[in-house]
Amino acid sequence: MEIILLERIPRLGQMGDVVRVKDGFARNFLLPQGKALRANEANKKKFETQRADLEARDLERRKDAEGVAEKLDGKTFIVVRSAAETGQLYGSVSPRDILQILNEEGFKIGRNQVEMNQPIKSIGLSNVGIALHPEVIVTITVNVARSEDEAERQARGERLDSAEAIYGEDVNESARPEEFFDPSAEYELEESEENPETEGGEAEDENSNA
Repeated sequence: MEIILLERIPRLGQMGDVVRVKDGFARNFLLPQGKALRANEANKKKFETQRADLEARDLERRKDAEGVAEKLDGKTFIVVRSAAETGQLYGSVSPRDILQILNEEGFKIGRNQVEMNQPIKSIGLSNVGIALHPEVIVTITVNVARSEDEAERQARGERLDSAEAIYGEDVNESARPEEFFDPSAEYELEESEENPETEGGEAEDENSNA
């Protein structure tokens, strides 16, 4: 389908450009969102009469987006999730989750403005792009961890995707088997090996003397 863009669309074109897109993309997104018109003669004339208003409106939206960008760009958001010792999440962090977090923090963002190729599936720091306007895109950091404490450690540069990182450097110390043995018991064992006579052996000698 051929359409007229009513605003700049990344990878498609600038306002006023006539481009061809898939029918589904036009019907399900561009047309209902007011981002484009069908490219027929009537709409081409309509666009030309409205161009000045559209450009003024776009400039206003851009200024609003730049104001939000000053507060949002570079900001870090902590997301607490359950995960295995390997760091794999029991689930994922999706664009919908990012949208909810931003809205709770007072940033009114639309779902289509969260730029994620795929959900986050492991703990760690991930950069996510937020398209506030076609020409104003900021980057936030999503700190996914099992707890607030782990998120702080992760922000300091610690890796939390292994048992040692999760429980601390002493995890291997506490797992050493020698810690469970009594040294005196080991000494008694050595003495018994040097003197092979046992209680059973003494009883046999008494019976032979009888």
